[in-house]
Amino acid sequence: MQNVFWVGLGGMIGSIARYLVSLAMHAALGSRFPWGTLTVNLIGCAAIGAFMYAIEDRHQLPIAMRLFFVVGVLGGFTTFSAFGFETLELVRKSRLDLAAGYVAVSVIGGILAVAAGRAVAESIAR
Repeated sequence: MQNVFWVGLGGMIGSIARYLVSLAMHAALGSRFPWGTLTVNLIGCAAIGAFMYAIEDRHQLPIAMRLFFVVGVLGGFTTFSAFGFETLELVRKSRLDLAAGYVAVSVIGGILAVAAGRAVAESIAR
């Protein structure tokens, strides 16, 4: 249960940070483009790269801190960071076929899933 606590606490912090960054980007750059989402995705990807290096290559973070930062904070901030990390891991393992498939299915499948979810919600609302 202690691990669940760390993930939940980190998730709360990450979600609040995502909201605040989105508000700031909207105020600074307007709403014609999703700058807030793009910003949190890029920050999240950079952060997971740094954290996973510290965890995997340097063994500098205990499991509770890994759960707090990577799963909790970054998971609440953006799951795109996990997508970026997992894709890079496939590339690093020379599994370019799997990396390309993962990217294609995630992006195209995600867009189609959003459309399907919207269509279901619209049909229920009628």
